[in-house]
Amino acid sequence: MSTQPKITRFNQNVVAKYQIYNSIFMTLPFYEVTKTGALLPLFHETCKKGFAHQEDPTTIVETFFKKYQARRSPQSQINLLFRFIQYIERQVVLFDAIEDAAFAKVHNMDGIGTLRSLKESAAADNKLEILQKYLEEFKVRIVLTAHPTQFYPGAVLGIITDLTEAIKQNDLLLINDLLAQLGKTPFFKHKKPTPYDEAVSLIWYLENVFYKSFGMIYDYIQQNIFDGKHIDNDIINVGFWPGGDRDGNPFVTPEITLKVAQRLRATIIKNYYRDAKRLRRKLTFDGVEDRIVALETELYKIITNQKSDLTLATFERELKEIKNLVITKHQSLYVDEVNSFLNKVHLFGFHFSALDIRQDSRKHDQFFNDMVNATIESGSDLFPKNYHELTEKEQVTLLSKVQGKVDLSWIKDEETLKALQTIEAIKTIQETNGEQAANRYIISNNQTTLNVMQLFAMLKLVAFQDQLTVDIGPLFETITDLENAPTVMEDLYTNPEYAAHLKSRGNKQTIMLGFSDGTKDGGYLMANWAIYRAKENLTAISRKYDITVIFFDGRGGPPARGGGKTHNFYASLGPTIEDKEVQLTIQGQTISSNFGTLDSSQYNLEQLISSGIYNSLNEVNLSMSPENREVMNDLAKRSYETYAAFKAHPKFIPYLEHMSTLKYYAKTNIGSRPSKRGNAKGLVFSDLRAIPFVGSWSQLKQNVPGFFGVGTALKHYEDIGEFEKAQHLYKTSSFFKTLIENSMMSLSKSFFDLTKYMSEDPEYGPFWTIIYTEYETTKRLILKLTGYKELMEEEPAGRASIAVRESIVLPLLTIQQYALKKIQELEKAEVRDEAQIAVFEKIVTRSLFGNINASRNSA
Repeated sequence: MSTQPKITRFNQNVVAKYQIYNSIFMTLPFYEVTKTGALLPLFHETCKKGFAHQEDPTTIVETFFKKYQARRSPQSQINLLFRFIQYIERQVVLFDAIEDAAFAKVHNMDGIGTLRSLKESAAADNKLEILQKYLEEFKVRIVLTAHPTQFYPGAVLGIITDLTEAIKQNDLLLINDLLAQLGKTPFFKHKKPTPYDEAVSLIWYLENVFYKSFGMIYDYIQQNIFDGKHIDNDIINVGFWPGGDRDGNPFVTPEITLKVAQRLRATIIKNYYRDAKRLRRKLTFDGVEDRIVALETELYKIITNQKSDLTLATFERELKEIKNLVITKHQSLYVDEVNSFLNKVHLFGFHFSALDIRQDSRKHDQFFNDMVNATIESGSDLFPKNYHELTEKEQVTLLSKVQGKVDLSWIKDEETLKALQTIEAIKTIQETNGEQAANRYIISNNQTTLNVMQLFAMLKLVAFQDQLTVDIGPLFETITDLENAPTVMEDLYTNPEYAAHLKSRGNKQTIMLGFSDGTKDGGYLMANWAIYRAKENLTAISRKYDITVIFFDGRGGPPARGGGKTHNFYASLGPTIEDKEVQLTIQGQTISSNFGTLDSSQYNLEQLISSGIYNSLNEVNLSMSPENREVMNDLAKRSYETYAAFKAHPKFIPYLEHMSTLKYYAKTNIGSRPSKRGNAKGLVFSDLRAIPFVGSWSQLKQNVPGFFGVGTALKHYEDIGEFEKAQHLYKTSSFFKTLIENSMMSLSKSFFDLTKYMSEDPEYGPFWTIIYTEYETTKRLILKLTGYKELMEEEPAGRASIAVRESIVLPLLTIQQYALKKIQELEKAEVRDEAQIAVFEKIVTRSLFGNINASRNSA
């Protein structure tokens, strides 16, 4: 099977099956579904032909009703549009499930980038020892975040899982039932989830996917690369943000943080209990059975909230002794199962996942100053009375040495109190679930050394007087902050107290870099190049002070937010960037598409593990030559200037506000946090969250953040007759090649015929034309750069997947644009019909769902 080209495997196992199962879905015996199923293909065809003839969405919808449904009343027409939306949402789910089911057939599970391939090439080159040495230090951490980029409620996720399994087994009867269930299950959430609800949704993946896939990978490494020997390093681990990420989310309280940590602990113990129960049926030997039964009993006590003295240390010790008995007394029967269980305990402890806390530096500043004021007012001498008059440098010096304890009864402001109670919660979680359970605090929007030292002092004064067992991770996001990052870090490394803290933490410093906000701020090329350069400079400064820097990348799903082919990105970094650990955020549809099943989770984790190791083993030279660096620098600068001018255009914010779906994101009830940061009444660019920002361009099928400025930058080299310099950069730099490939993905998901009608708009026509011109320039020059005849030519299966998904949602996009145009007309009318506006606004909001779910392959 795997000898056929990937595109052939994709067409046979995904496209052909989708056509079969979709036709079953269309004929299900529900009045509404059957009627909709018969009319939707006609509407789809009308959309396709309409756009081919340069018609606008309003004309297309009206033509459809005139031609096929002339006798429908206006209310009945609206009802049919809503049913189309519901139907298409379910088609997307069906396609997701089919693609998931075919994953192992479409992808080569033993091919390049997998552990088997890595091990075999290392063995062939006599480099197994080097590989072992590397794996004794190297780690991959994927951090699950609750950022709202997927719209499936829990019930629908369950159906996708069952449907995927039924499709794998070709069980037509069950598939039929599940499609019927899908037809009747609501997709819409009537109220926003709480942060705890979000945590529970993501814990489902930990419990049902990661527990198994992490275990399988670790077992494989131990058996095949280390010949069964114990490895001290955990190699792969998982981080967790829901319940700990307070940045812009006032609903994350200290109580929720504690509740999420308890749920994580309860879930891992439940998984251990299941494994112990299974083992008990096998280990029926003398001297072993009673010991595994005793362990099972203790785990059951913890699950049912009874008193148990079982600690992680005694649990591990007992399992090791059971393993030893099985080897020495019982001919190693079932020893692999015992060993596999031990590996999971090694990986997940009693915490399952490391809960990160995150807050914005501006908020910390507010809380910190409030705490200082309350402390001074209480008569305590923790801070001098003139603290606020000190220079920033003097404040840093004072904070690095400050000692004592803040009494929380001094704090009157509720928000400050919650922030300080969250610090107490970290200490509590460490005491109940182990230090690994919560030992990192991220400062988003970090700009200065003082930002870090304020948190350093707060942590110590509130809960960690004697020994600070928490790592502080500054997050640098904007282009300016990325440029200043090395200076901030050098300040910290040369601060004796902070340096002593780092020493107690193994001389490791986590630094987070924000791709999403970087792109929003500086455009696609500049954001990626600024992060690359920041990583080089931060690596150099960290190595100078003997610190191992760990880069934690804040990535979203689409290329515009740092996503795309992520493992290619890590494989393209050279020796000037520290790569002992790969850490990245995984969110929304990226979790379900890249890690949602055992096959995809195992494959993508293996790709991440091998991405950095492969180059080291094969001594691939990824250093950028001075000439290439000069060209890259120039391209990024020109791209940035183009994007900055575009962003400064007087119509930029109004266009997003009036012509896109931006303001509807807040109405979708998919995430617990507000869709913008500040409280400003109007739309302020800096308050805009990256997800609705990138998402709104995606809904317009304009994908601006993934390409804008790239074409203009390349055109400069064409205009001066030096285009071969850009071509040389593309051919010789893996980093630039990966950027261009990901930008191609953004371009291939753009569809300007959808919004061509805007070019006639008296107010926004010229602005639309600016975007379209840049799209055309970028597309033409990327094709010239790569030598391709069409976008994503080198990846036909990926291109085909995008094409099918885009085709499924074409009617949905058409309906959305039709509704947006109706709203604009109704708002300009002399008498506002609020009821009608509300109906069309509901159509826009509902059509957001399927569009975003369908673009999971942007991950």
